[in-house]
Amino acid sequence: MTEPAWETASWARRILALVVDWFASSFVVIVILGPSRFFADQSTAPDPLPGVLTLVVFVVETTVLTALSGGSFGKLATRLRVVRTDGSGRHVGLLGALARTILVAAVIPPLVFRPDGRGLHDILAGTATVTLQTAKSTAPGF
Repeated sequence: MTEPAWETASWARRILALVVDWFASSFVVIVILGPSRFFADQSTAPDPLPGVLTLVVFVVETTVLTALSGGSFGKLATRLRVVRTDGSGRHVGLLGALARTILVAAVIPPLVFRPDGRGLHDILAGTATVTLQTAKSTAPGF
């Protein structure tokens, strides 16, 4: 695994991107299921569908957009990009983006990180999350 030759994005921006992604995924599920089912009282008869569907939408949205445009909706909105650490300048690719997203959804891998700021999900996928400006300077396709 190659060390990135640039500084990774701040944790604050990455968390903001994750929150934007989760709200966007929740909004899609609200549109699909309707607000009454999404916000239904869970104390009497728990319905796991809204939560599971939100997670599925999050994984699909993040995977597809990362593979095609270098970042999820939240990362694009916060001007972050996911880049390969091999220096090729290419996008992550569908399988790499899927593996990375599943690790993010598992929660623990992003919390285990190196001093350079890359979480376990980035290390295993051979990626780094950087600002758009950094991505443009290191990979002209962004």
